[in-house]
Amino acid sequence: MVGKGQGPAIGIDLGTTYSCVAVWQHEHNRIEIIPNDQGNRITPSYVAFTDSERLIGDVAKNQAKLSPTNIVFDAKRLIGRKFSDPMVQSDMTLWPFKLIANPSDKPMIVVTYKGEEKQFAAEEISSMVLTKMKDIAEACLGSTVKNAIVTVPAYFNDSQRQATKDAATISGLNVMRIINEPTAAAIAYGLDKTHTCGEKNVLIFDLGGGTLDVCLMTIEWGDIEVKAISGDTHLGGQDFDIRMVNHFIKEFKRKEGKDISGNPRAIRRLRNECERAKRALSSASQTTIEIDSLFEGIDLFSSISRAKFEELNMDLFNKCMEHVEMCLKDAKMERSSVHDVVVVGGSSRIPKVQQLLQESFNGKELCKSIHPDEAVAYGAAVQAAILNGEGNERVQHMVLLDVTPLSLGVSARGDLMSVIIPRNTTIPTRREKIYVTVLDNQTSMSLPVYEGERSKASDNNLLGTFLLEGIPAAPRGVTEVNVCFEIDANGILNVSGEETTTGKKKNITITNDKGRLSSEEIAKMVSDGKKYKFEDEEFKRKVEAKNALEKLAYDMRNMTIKCDMIKAGDKKKIEEALESATELLEANKLAEVGDFKDKMRELESVYRPIAAKMS
Repeated sequence: MVGKGQGPAIGIDLGTTYSCVAVWQHEHNRIEIIPNDQGNRITPSYVAFTDSERLIGDVAKNQAKLSPTNIVFDAKRLIGRKFSDPMVQSDMTLWPFKLIANPSDKPMIVVTYKGEEKQFAAEEISSMVLTKMKDIAEACLGSTVKNAIVTVPAYFNDSQRQATKDAATISGLNVMRIINEPTAAAIAYGLDKTHTCGEKNVLIFDLGGGTLDVCLMTIEWGDIEVKAISGDTHLGGQDFDIRMVNHFIKEFKRKEGKDISGNPRAIRRLRNECERAKRALSSASQTTIEIDSLFEGIDLFSSISRAKFEELNMDLFNKCMEHVEMCLKDAKMERSSVHDVVVVGGSSRIPKVQQLLQESFNGKELCKSIHPDEAVAYGAAVQAAILNGEGNERVQHMVLLDVTPLSLGVSARGDLMSVIIPRNTTIPTRREKIYVTVLDNQTSMSLPVYEGERSKASDNNLLGTFLLEGIPAAPRGVTEVNVCFEIDANGILNVSGEETTTGKKKNITITNDKGRLSSEEIAKMVSDGKKYKFEDEEFKRKVEAKNALEKLAYDMRNMTIKCDMIKAGDKKKIEEALESATELLEANKLAEVGDFKDKMRELESVYRPIAAKMS
């Protein structure tokens, strides 16, 4: 627990397409969603790089039409993954920005920033979005923010969770805890149920821009116990958009004989329009797609019906329902025992998704009492308030019991997955298992650690290799090693082993086998993050100084035009001063803040005496 006196603690929903930040407000005695500098309560998870500055959020997304190859989004779909991952390879075909692999097969995003080619890891891009959320909170609260709860999809694996923590570290945030997105939504839902007597089984269906989470939990007097979770870290609104994009690429090729798939700018514009159309089809039965000069001067004018949209995505919608089935099965719970089905995430607004979900529960009305875009950040802020010793009695009385999404174990003899912690085990947890030597006079034991549900260990996700050396030589099957798996409240795994006769121990935290950042890389990225933030602030100061000089020059020019009382000598002085200022303004890319301020003082020294004569 962080405790009082450590400053405010915020909750951040770091989303694939949009992010949101919330905090406990003492003066209002409630959780509040914090709007950004544009007045919007959700912020696009976009970062743009230009010749002069770095942009994050709404302003970055607005740059997409100008320089699509330097606009980065969907970083959450890269975080904790390898470049060779089939999903990364598939996504690359529709991303306008360039992606390459570093020597350890880590995907690196390549952009041009200030005229130079730069490479960024997904953690760095995510850290920039987190920095934006931190800045939004600090502007609202008027104080520095260090502590945060950050949410991740329930089905994020160990590597993705660790990478998210790294991103937060780079942004200057201390992660009090990583919590699952549907669990955060359940907290938002459960906060209003703390006064309710009796047990309620609640299914949270969280379909966002990039991920799906289905979570079944029991809520009683505000206490939340997760029973089972299922989901897909690569299924959401972006996938529905891509289906539409591919549909219109084919239509354009059929009608115009042109293939736009290799043109990043055309694809970006089409993708934006398909996202808009998807939203429109949640309330209309048909909408138009209109893009002027999409490719080689040719316009795209077409339409799409809700029925066609549903046809394009029906297999994905059905896949969502399969996860609902899996979650119920894992929890060993009948549909009739579920009291409420709560929908969260922007893509849960899609009518067909709601229809299928409702039909799955025999026509039960879906619960839409919590805001689908804001619920996760709201719940994260509640958890932040609890750990920070803040909040009212209802907040402080909440108890959360989460679960691990994937089975964890080691590769036993014959590549068999020996499960130590089964999926849907309540966390934090600690489990132990005894393993024996398989060879005579064996003096070391190597146990690869995996997560996943396949019976063949190598078909699962390798997290790392646990090696215990120096064990006493003995006949096979005699020497025993007690292996302990411990999952903390963030869902992150630590492994330890002890040879039972000598007491020889070995402890490891699963870290770098999946291309995680080293401590040196994190330190460099923290330093780079500070440098980029300083550059952003310096650019802002430069723009403000430039604008102030332009305004003064405009005022002086107007006075010269309107006033016929100015003497010829004074008028010449003003014209010379304005010409000098204009030269500087036109060369503003090379000018510094001090140059603009010096020129402003010079203009004022000319302007004030002459203006005083006129008054």
